[in-house]
Amino acid sequence: MTNQHAAVANLFPGFSEADSLQISKALTLIEQLTADCHDSARPKGVDVALILMSVHIDLETILAALISDSRVANTLGDAEIRTQFGPVVADLVNDVAWLNKVSIYSTEMANQPNQAEILRRMLLAMTHDVRAVLIKLAYRIQRLRGLHQEQENIRRFIGRETLDIYAPLANRLGINQFKWELEDLAFRYLDPENYQHVTESLAVNREQRQVCIERFLAALHQQLSQEGIKAKIYGRPKHLYSIWNKMRRKQVTIDELYDLLAVRVVVENLSACYMVLGLAHSHWQHIPREFDDYIANPKENGYQSLHTVVLDEDGNRIEIQIRTKAMHDFAEFGVAAHWRYKEGSKFNAATEKNIASLRQLLEDKQTADNLLENFHTELFSDRVFVLTPAGKLIDLIKGATPLDFAYVIHTEVGHSCRGAKVNGQIKPLTYKLCSGEQVEIITVKNGQPNHNWLNPNLGYLKTPRAISKVKSWFKQQQQTENVSAGKMLLDKESKRLGLKTVDTADLLRYFKMADAEHLYEALGHGDINNRQLANALKIPELEPTPIKLVASQSNAQSAITIDDIDNVVTTLAHCCSPVKGDEIIGFISHKRGITIHRRDCDNIQNLSPEQQLQLLKADWSGQQTVHHSVPIMIHAFNAQNLLNDVSQVLATAKVHISNASLKTHDDLSAILNMTIQIENTQQLSLVLTRISHLPNIIEVKRKV
Repeated sequence: MTNQHAAVANLFPGFSEADSLQISKALTLIEQLTADCHDSARPKGVDVALILMSVHIDLETILAALISDSRVANTLGDAEIRTQFGPVVADLVNDVAWLNKVSIYSTEMANQPNQAEILRRMLLAMTHDVRAVLIKLAYRIQRLRGLHQEQENIRRFIGRETLDIYAPLANRLGINQFKWELEDLAFRYLDPENYQHVTESLAVNREQRQVCIERFLAALHQQLSQEGIKAKIYGRPKHLYSIWNKMRRKQVTIDELYDLLAVRVVVENLSACYMVLGLAHSHWQHIPREFDDYIANPKENGYQSLHTVVLDEDGNRIEIQIRTKAMHDFAEFGVAAHWRYKEGSKFNAATEKNIASLRQLLEDKQTADNLLENFHTELFSDRVFVLTPAGKLIDLIKGATPLDFAYVIHTEVGHSCRGAKVNGQIKPLTYKLCSGEQVEIITVKNGQPNHNWLNPNLGYLKTPRAISKVKSWFKQQQQTENVSAGKMLLDKESKRLGLKTVDTADLLRYFKMADAEHLYEALGHGDINNRQLANALKIPELEPTPIKLVASQSNAQSAITIDDIDNVVTTLAHCCSPVKGDEIIGFISHKRGITIHRRDCDNIQNLSPEQQLQLLKADWSGQQTVHHSVPIMIHAFNAQNLLNDVSQVLATAKVHISNASLKTHDDLSAILNMTIQIENTQQLSLVLTRISHLPNIIEVKRKV
């Protein structure tokens, strides 16, 4: 090993002897593979690995960062990497290579927040191990540090992409060190004039601020010492892009920003955090509106800390951030810190909220004695991200087909779809799309859906939205056919009765309907049978007897015919809660008369041969509006806002809630049980579909 090589190896402290040997082997390999390279600069992989060292990353990530250097990765084969460094490192290198090849971003995305968000999700979804994203972020920082040597158009593109895609990813993973540097460097290239203005403004009063902070630190340290509170206290670094954003947002000059004077207090435990807060508030005047308790209410990425602003003796505003060592490490290193902590530690107790909000980033929870290895991302494992020919990103559920994609583009494109090209090759409409693929739909003029598309066994459609569009089309066709058939039935029945003319208005009053269209549809669908129509045509001047009458458990009127006989008193069974649209059957009960059950009710399926003799044919019919009590269950990743979101969906659908109960679990998931008042199965299906589209929903179903 050369002296230069040894010097580089010394830059990776803190690893065991065995791990250090692995790093030395990787460095030796890099030196051999780049020996003939005319570029005398240190390999990028070494700089990237050093950047990752600042966030306390593990050995496998360091090795993958070193080997992912393009001058090395293009020479070294996958099989050799697996042999020398193991499958985890090889898979990480492959993921980083894919991330480096992604070229979907365009500057137009700056004005399309949804497209930028889909791309961020896609980058997370298509990497098997989230550590590959950390390596990619470090490579971007390395690129930005040397970007001043490149042309202005390249500087601006890289800077814009960094702010739109990579800085938000660093924030989402909770790695503030990366987020701040990515933002500051991008700011430098995108807006050099204001970057220089902020930099120079900070430098002008630097000495005065330093004196103010040192005086405050000394006073705070004295107060903590008197109370016996152990803590590390230091000034908080200033981040240029954050300062500039606050200046723009608040429309103030840099001298008017209070948090340019800021200190951070790191203590041993949670109770000490609040002790320090109380001490600061009792010794200095504080500004109530500037207090934030991110310990009790962590940010979405898991960040925890107490923030308060106090006034010193000279009236200077000073921000104080108070946190434990574990909170501090997570704030600085985010998910990267998982590889330096054991499961079950105080640190992980704090970060579990972050893990829940990121859809369980951890694939497996291991025992307290094992380090978290193979930190796979399940953040968007249920999604696929594909492209239109124009480069627009489309977010679909996993298992979606080209036909689902067509319905996302436009309903008529879906109806007219007859084929698809995926990455330029013809694929069947049942093909399951993969993230990163480009899809082109082949259509025909005046196309219409196929009944086979609704058969779940054939696999044409996966997304509820597309299935709903196809069902709606067929329902519309059926309505048209029913109207036509109803007109023919009315004409036929009137001729049979010898009527020359029929007063439609009389029929509408008789059947309590608003318009002729609904009357014809009811006739064609069979909701009004021939006998009922004949009675109406014979005696239109009489007030009708209700077509169907039922006493349900809620004393509402229902519309049920028993063995073609109307006006039979029935009771809806509590065990299966039948709803109009369900297939039903009647059971003769000695105490309750005729009880109406769903045909698939367990109690009906388990009747003895003798009891089966008590079954009667039952059908829904009639036009009355009847509300049925239906129990439903909603399973969600997080209880926050769940009841409110679901209630809004039900209110929009004009569905009443009878009762509701919410139960949360240790992993922050929740079960919401509700009883809702539903008119028919169509309305129930619509409501369940809308609820399933809410954020964080795992499952929605009707309880049996």
